[in-house]
Amino acid sequence: MVNPGWSRSESPFHQGELAIQARLGAQERIDKQARRMIREYLPEQHQQFFAQLSYVIVGTVDGTGHLWASILVGEPGFLSSPNQHTLQVAAKPLFGDPLTNTLATGIDIGLLGIELHTRRRNRLNGTIAETHTEGFAIQVGQSFGNCPQYIQARLFEWREAEPAIPKTIHPITTLGTVEQAMIQMADTFFIATAYQSESAGAAGGVDVSHRGGKPGFVRIDDDQTLTVPDFSGNCHFNTFGNLELNPHAGLLFVDFNQGNLLYLTGTAEVIWQGAEISAYEGAERLFRFRLHQGYRVEGSLPLRWSTLEFSPFLDRTGPWHPPLQNETATTQTH
Repeated sequence: MVNPGWSRSESPFHQGELAIQARLGAQERIDKQARRMIREYLPEQHQQFFAQLSYVIVGTVDGTGHLWASILVGEPGFLSSPNQHTLQVAAKPLFGDPLTNTLATGIDIGLLGIELHTRRRNRLNGTIAETHTEGFAIQVGQSFGNCPQYIQARLFEWREAEPAIPKTIHPITTLGTVEQAMIQMADTFFIATAYQSESAGAAGGVDVSHRGGKPGFVRIDDDQTLTVPDFSGNCHFNTFGNLELNPHAGLLFVDFNQGNLLYLTGTAEVIWQGAEISAYEGAERLFRFRLHQGYRVEGSLPLRWSTLEFSPFLDRTGPWHPPLQNETATTQTH
């Protein structure tokens, strides 16, 4: 059975995304492609994919307009689709996760279903239709797949949770030694952005996406600033299109060995040209994140991952070096 694509006459992209696509001469090509692959419902394949996951990445906006990226976990089946337009989530936020405070009926939400060991991922943007004691339901707005580029392949295993033991939460306004070490070791992080103006229509909402590279691909400029190179990707520019119109962003770093989580919220800007870009071989642009506040939660994630191998894409990546090092880091453009 052939799944129809985008059914609306208006674009599946809002003005920020369209502006960047036009600036780079890709708007017509991407529009045709997106109308085939972006849907207003969950195809059967996507329904099955979400149902087999044990974790999902979530993006939400708090009451002050700040973005947060979160992670929900559960046994396979905690995500289910009673119909093509609804995704049921039977899970509660982890201890200390900002989702505890942002979750409410009617809010916009972004989901990234990602399976690190197979490097598959699907995106879903929508609104929360209802909340209940066991979780919540999402009304699907947009659903589409992503290619496996730049995903570090790794297996996970469950660790027994200790719900009666509170986890240690460290509120932060600067990146200390522990936070910087966690970022420096990261080969993966997740970023949430949003554009929620009524003018965006069905293309508006919250988006959450993946970034990956070898450890060190995130440059630490100072105790409040991070810079990340951006390379060729799907040219949708979902993340950067949101930042074009709304500078708020949320980052989530996962310590895959210890189960620690680092939640950061702040603002981000895209650097489109200048010598700073050419200092990192192969980068097409950069984005710079400035921290407003965050939380580091110790051992809250009941999953541990082991690295399988670096993918062919990631074999070409490395930490931030001048061109003389002949290494490149790689992230995906959204």
